[in-house]
Amino acid sequence: MDGTPERGSGPTGAGPGRATADPAGPERTESLADLLGGRRGAVDATLPPVAFAAGWLLGDESLWAGVGAALAVGAVVAGVRLRRGDRPRSVLIGLLAVCVAALIAVRTGRAENFFLIQVLSNAASALAWTVSIVVRWPLLGVLVGAVLGQRARWRRDRALLRGYGRASWVWTATYVLRVAVFVPLYLGGQVLALVVARVALTWPLVAAALALSWVVLRRSLPAGHPGLRHPVVEGPVAGPR
Repeated sequence: MDGTPERGSGPTGAGPGRATADPAGPERTESLADLLGGRRGAVDATLPPVAFAAGWLLGDESLWAGVGAALAVGAVVAGVRLRRGDRPRSVLIGLLAVCVAALIAVRTGRAENFFLIQVLSNAASALAWTVSIVVRWPLLGVLVGAVLGQRARWRRDRALLRGYGRASWVWTATYVLRVAVFVPLYLGGQVLALVVARVALTWPLVAAALALSWVVLRRSLPAGHPGLRHPVVEGPVAGPR
């Protein structure tokens, strides 16, 4: 799902210059961007679609030229990600998504279908994030809790549970925005516009969502809360309501 924070892609341990527990509130120097990363992965995700469009244009709107360029760049990106230490499973999923997108475009003979997976995955992500908030398992909390090794302890902190729920709406909005932009362009067969939208609504939007959701989360925590790494356990894990 493009634009989703990458679990485990950012630094997770405390170290020099990194806050752990600030008695005046949540961590001041460690943000969601530090914990989840995501921006670098979002940049990587835009390269195969750009290559597809370039190959498609240079090949006189040849699907094979576009697909070949996308697959070549996707393979290079996968290699670079492996060398810098990204999780093999995450790398494989990214490369597989490019391969499936290429296969769909070739089998249907329509260049815009290279972006069909993006349209569908963003619609599915919008639904998944919305449901997670409604059932009180906000996905932002699930991701951060997994990175910090907290399992479900964060759900026993009412302030954190509320904060993660509010901040998760920011991410839900990013997926809804993408769907609202992608669908008309896809239905109109606007290949180049889809590429521009894909780039504009991937890494810049991820960076904005990381910053805004962090602000929402911090402002949702009461004064004196020890921060994300230190949930205040108040009782049994809260259930859906």
